[in-house]
Amino acid sequence: MIGYYKQKLQIVGMFSTRKAAMMAFDLFCTPFTNTTQKRVPTIFQQSDPTSFKLYDLTIRGFHWKSNLPNSKKVLIVHGFSSYAYKFEGFIAPLKELGFEVFAFDAPAHGNSDGKRINAILYKEMILEAEKLFGPFYAIIAHSFGGISAALAMEQMPFPEHRKLVLIAPTTETGTAVNNFFKVITVKEAIIKDFEQYILEMTGQSFAHFSTARVIRTIPSSVLWVHDQDDKICTYSDVKDLVNEGIDRTEFLVTKGLGHNKIYLDPSVRQQIVKFITSLE
Repeated sequence: MIGYYKQKLQIVGMFSTRKAAMMAFDLFCTPFTNTTQKRVPTIFQQSDPTSFKLYDLTIRGFHWKSNLPNSKKVLIVHGFSSYAYKFEGFIAPLKELGFEVFAFDAPAHGNSDGKRINAILYKEMILEAEKLFGPFYAIIAHSFGGISAALAMEQMPFPEHRKLVLIAPTTETGTAVNNFFKVITVKEAIIKDFEQYILEMTGQSFAHFSTARVIRTIPSSVLWVHDQDDKICTYSDVKDLVNEGIDRTEFLVTKGLGHNKIYLDPSVRQQIVKFITSLE
């Protein structure tokens, strides 16, 4: 498939680099792996299915109520080409501590509608969930969900009273785009038109879509978990942040867990739950 799309973009780019850039962006926003799972984890069978509309899409998810009055709410946000089921390990510990938990499949993922996803659409999904089901005291977000959650937190009211857990987040959109074009190799003019296309659509450069930028500005308590051997959201974008001394942000750096095993690790999960339950 990679060979097919490389050839297709190269051919289109011979006639219009702008059209090729638009096609590349469409490809960049399309999950290709299977984001559905036939086996429904037991804990999800015990949830209350819930859904809401986002533009013309139906977003489907899960809700676990709390038996405690005035319980705090936690939102779980999965990554690109993933789905809510993968985070089953977080549900029971949070429920046992009295939290009310929500998890939704992103547009074009899992049980939700759609064919494509981008950080702005995902951010808007999180903000709509906040409006309908919040306020969320804490958000736990992985990978691409991390940058989307950070952008959403930036727009939420009273961020100083919230906590954000970032697990191997996409740190810089520019790095993600560079990695994409290392795989889908095209001529430089198409890449420049790709960047211009995003600027025209959003009014923002790549620098705006940066998890590092957000955590430097929001007053929320942040736990950033990252593995040194992450091959997808590489640690090279994170290592300088670790020693920067960013206010109200702490880092948990692991070794040998990579990008996806990190949120499955019991020790990591335990430290995340401890962070959420700890007093300011």
